[in-house]
Amino acid sequence: MLSLRRQHGVSLIELMVVVTIAGIALAVAIPSFGNWLAGTRVRSTAEGLLAGLQYAKSEATSRNTQVRFQLTDTLDASCQLSTTGLNWVVDLVDADASADLVTNACNAAPDDSTAPSMLMKRANEVGNGTNVVASVNQVVFNGLGRQVVVAPATTTSTVTINISSTAGACAADGGPITCLRLLVSPAGQIRMCNPKLASSDPQGC
Repeated sequence: MLSLRRQHGVSLIELMVVVTIAGIALAVAIPSFGNWLAGTRVRSTAEGLLAGLQYAKSEATSRNTQVRFQLTDTLDASCQLSTTGLNWVVDLVDADASADLVTNACNAAPDDSTAPSMLMKRANEVGNGTNVVASVNQVVFNGLGRQVVVAPATTTSTVTINISSTAGACAADGGPITCLRLLVSPAGQIRMCNPKLASSDPQGC
């Protein structure tokens, strides 16, 4: 005699329990993922700016001349220097001060033989997800890789560039997002640090 096994399906209550658990897990995971994504954008912007500063210093020492890193609001023909600029331009410091400007000329192709002697430029690829606040809109390195005084300043000081997110507050201010800071010392040392960590920490500011 054959024994028939009874087939059991999923009841409506079991299905509702699974859907509820999945919804709770998703609700918990979405904010964490958003904060992680915001932190990733901050790091990408910081690394892009760090690359520009390092490139400017490298060109200054290899060419044994003054090279300038500049933050700009755009990279088109209306560009202006800005301490909150998300884009950067690196150019040679020319002897002819009247032609030594990248403002209103960021759309030009890099060419070190034609004023403003632009070497490289880079747009912020992250978009508007990050904020940049710098203590100055430009940093000039000399042939020794040191900072050069830029008017109206009368002496060099450590340049700070803070990178945060538009999605929320920084961890240093009690928020959920890891923000970063770039520091350029008068001697030309460039480093990226985490303002939430103590200065005694190798990664701290």
